[in-house]
Amino acid sequence: MSVICRKAQQEDVDALYELIQGYAAKGIMLPRSREALSRNIDTFIVAQDGERLIGCGSLCKLGSDLVEIRSLGIVDGYKGQGIGSKLVDALMEEAKALGIPKVMALTYESAFFQKNGFNIVDKEIFPEKVWTDCVHCAKQHCCDEIAVVRLIEPAAVGERLSFAQI
Repeated sequence: MSVICRKAQQEDVDALYELIQGYAAKGIMLPRSREALSRNIDTFIVAQDGERLIGCGSLCKLGSDLVEIRSLGIVDGYKGQGIGSKLVDALMEEAKALGIPKVMALTYESAFFQKNGFNIVDKEIFPEKVWTDCVHCAKQHCCDEIAVVRLIEPAAVGERLSFAQI
């Protein structure tokens, strides 16, 4: 198996839709329409084995210093092989390239995120998320997802930090 992670392209929309719908049908991921996926394709990273799309994840900007990992999923038969971690690494690199210092997620798989350097935190520290998405969610008052966050590594030794970074 030779898995690569790459930016999603328009021709990936149908495979993304099928993968996400499988999770949505189980109630563990929000559904996304093909139109929404097409409009937001530039926010997705996909994992590919040969010609087959086997995983995905996206970043949603919630503020100038915060992005959320969304729609992180792996095709059955490929789970437990490190593909999710590869996707998270690619998404973290994307956040770093965008200059975003904080990455968060709401998840049922907190152990996976902790293994990937995230810490469990109180959801309420993310008013950007609450007022963007949670306010419209049916589970708003009984949310059972766990919030996790990871900070992008600070500047390398020898680089000067600006006051905005401290």
